[in-house]
Amino acid sequence: MTELDPDDPRPPYQQVANSLRAAILTKKLMPGDKLASQSELAKRYGVARMTIQQALRILRDEGLVVSRQGSGVFVRERTERPVGLRPHLERAFEQPEVSIDFAGFSGETLHGALTEPLDKIRSGHVRPESIRVRLLVPDTEMPWTLPARVEDMQDSPAFRKRASGIMQRHTLAIVDAVNEMGRLGLVPDSKAELRVYPAVPLFKLYLINKSEAFFGYYPVREHVVQLDGEDTPIWDLMGKDATLFHHAAEPHEESLSALFIEQSQMWFDSIWTTVAREARR
Repeated sequence: MTELDPDDPRPPYQQVANSLRAAILTKKLMPGDKLASQSELAKRYGVARMTIQQALRILRDEGLVVSRQGSGVFVRERTERPVGLRPHLERAFEQPEVSIDFAGFSGETLHGALTEPLDKIRSGHVRPESIRVRLLVPDTEMPWTLPARVEDMQDSPAFRKRASGIMQRHTLAIVDAVNEMGRLGLVPDSKAELRVYPAVPLFKLYLINKSEAFFGYYPVREHVVQLDGEDTPIWDLMGKDATLFHHAAEPHEESLSALFIEQSQMWFDSIWTTVAREARR
């Protein structure tokens, strides 16, 4: 059995994810390799299956593994291409001023990725002077063109209601956790805001400290969802299948990455200050 460190302040699922991530990045697990079953991993690490599921979700979000229905979980064939958001966010929190702008569908990936940096603030390992987080998600009170019902390509109010619950669960948790840093006096100036806008994003965008951008398209997949007690096929935007591409630039650098970051920030600010409105809880 692989013992977890009892003195490690991080939750067991993060420790398991770190162990598996290290095995993948050091090629102990090669691209295409199948991971042990959840039951076997639970036994190996001495944790519950739920803990293993949480760890695998982190690795899927980072683009390191893929799940194949009926077959198991496999190391992604091209692990050098997808980029993990998590380590870059952790480094961003080592700076005195932290800024994160997110535009996307639910904020689920960001919610998971922020857990460790905020835990490090609580434990005193990092102490930024200010944090600013802005979250931009689609307005669930307006009809959508996508996701849509497969049968007639029409908007589904029931699906929007379901999506609204998912969005609120993750985005409001981020807002509460970041604002709590300020209320507790752990960060002198800490604020998170959530706004909605009248469009559905076909991509996810993260802008970090105005010097890094992560961008990925949402693939459209047919997804059967239970709505109003019935299995309903939906053309859905699959965030877990989105590959993130990373752009980084130094201040005043002239490069394609710097231009991408600049234009992405301009787009985000334009939406935020014009058609976006404060989200209602």
